[in-house]
Amino acid sequence: MDTTAAVLYNKEGYDTGGKKLLGRHSAGEGFLKSLVQHGQADGLYCFADSAATFQEFCSRIQPWLQQPRKVLWIPAERPDLLSQPGTIYRPDPSLANLAWGRRFVDQRAYSVCGVTHTIGTKYVMGAIGELISAPMQPWDALICTSNAVKTAVEGVMTEWSEYLAQRNGGKPEILVKLPVIPLGVDCSAFPQGAEAIKAGDRQRRELGISPDDIVVLFVGRLTFSAKAHPVPMYLALERAAQQTKTKIHLIQAGWIEDPREEPDFKNSAKIFCPSVNAIFLDGRQPEIRINIWSAADIFISLSDNIQETFGLTPIEAMANGLPAIVSDWNGYKESVRHEIDGFRIPTVIPPPSACLDLAINYLDGSLNWPTYMGHTSLATAVDIEACTRALCVLIENPELRKQMGENARQRAREIYDWKVVIAAYEQLWRELAEIRVSAPESAPLKPGKPPYPLGDDPFRVLGHYSTQALSNEMMLRLSAIATPQILKQLQTIWFTSFGGDRRISVKIQMEILRAIEQQGAVSVGVVLSRYAANEQESASLYRTLLYLVKFGILVIGNR
Repeated sequence: MDTTAAVLYNKEGYDTGGKKLLGRHSAGEGFLKSLVQHGQADGLYCFADSAATFQEFCSRIQPWLQQPRKVLWIPAERPDLLSQPGTIYRPDPSLANLAWGRRFVDQRAYSVCGVTHTIGTKYVMGAIGELISAPMQPWDALICTSNAVKTAVEGVMTEWSEYLAQRNGGKPEILVKLPVIPLGVDCSAFPQGAEAIKAGDRQRRELGISPDDIVVLFVGRLTFSAKAHPVPMYLALERAAQQTKTKIHLIQAGWIEDPREEPDFKNSAKIFCPSVNAIFLDGRQPEIRINIWSAADIFISLSDNIQETFGLTPIEAMANGLPAIVSDWNGYKESVRHEIDGFRIPTVIPPPSACLDLAINYLDGSLNWPTYMGHTSLATAVDIEACTRALCVLIENPELRKQMGENARQRAREIYDWKVVIAAYEQLWRELAEIRVSAPESAPLKPGKPPYPLGDDPFRVLGHYSTQALSNEMMLRLSAIATPQILKQLQTIWFTSFGGDRRISVKIQMEILRAIEQQGAVSVGVVLSRYAANEQESASLYRTLLYLVKFGILVIGNR
């Protein structure tokens, strides 16, 4: 048996080719590509809702397959097959439904594993809270991409656990593991050495940038609320240009999410950094996304928003040997070492409880997520003077830029290269498999109790609606109209053939009808003993028999 993970796949979570390029798309695509290229398991498993989705998965990974590997489909309606890989991996924190679904199978059958991206939305906060009440096990994990995220997740889970204890008595235990594994970058994907120098020179010529000028690069979405407000950066750049008497070019390689922001980005650059040549490029274009780093001398990202949790672009800058100037914020605190790989710029936020009015209005829907983020962004200050000093130091010290860039490149290769990160993922999955063997099971399913109380078998919850339920003692007889022709006719009409994939085959139905015809009457129990080998087949057979009764082919009688 492989100790790996089946990837819960839908294209949106692993594709950077869409109109909206988000960090989670880059991270998802990088993860999948690296799992295909560097994963050590014999097979690759795809957990998908349809054969078409699985074929899309196969097409997606085909260019990345460096050697033949088994690629196996686990249909979404067969979670029991997840015991083969041993883990299901979902590229977000919404793990509760997967844990409830496993409870219908066997809670020790496999592990559930997810990863954090943005955690500030009420939907993700709700998903994190659900991990307290869902049947999570000690062999499940929610990967936190930074210690900053882990601290936030632990805080939310602890507060929610304490509320549930106050509300219902007994403090719920937090069982899901919260390992810290960073997102990764493919260091080999970027130009290196002479190739990088050539690519950088070409781009600088195309953009009209002289060799002695300084290029400061920002990469990411151009949105003040969800990435970084640009004006503090503009102000610091203008001051640095004045103090160093250096021609500075600011390249902002990204895409403007809200058309209303485009004139503000461009006009505010003219207003707040008139001495700086502001260049805007579409960072969604693969050519730009791969090569623009080579044209830069310094990377900058003054993130100041609550949706950011890790920050992938500083890692990409490090992989390209650029010194980074970043805000001292979220995951940036861990990736960029102050005065080693670059500089972290201090940030200030309001004290706790100063934004409860925003929280309640976001909760009740009177503020949407972008507006909520916008308010919090405008209440987060980045030290402009400190940023100016960092810019001046790097602009005036080319050797320091080179040394910090090399420090950053080495750090990216040792810690953040996807080969290293995927190895950490696989080590985690092996550890979860070991825990599954011996750790006590949380909330074991009691006989006769529903696996998921809020989503039980409808005919158990609503069993009192009917006169009676089908039992093994009931006798089945053919009706006067029971003919092969009638059964075949039912298959030609959409609303009488509906649901055929959840019943036994028509061929077996015909065998059952012939057996009943020969014997005159057969009990439900006898039919089950002959035609159902397990619980799943029994369930399908019960529904099939009632289907035949529903349309008058079979009649239920007494012994």
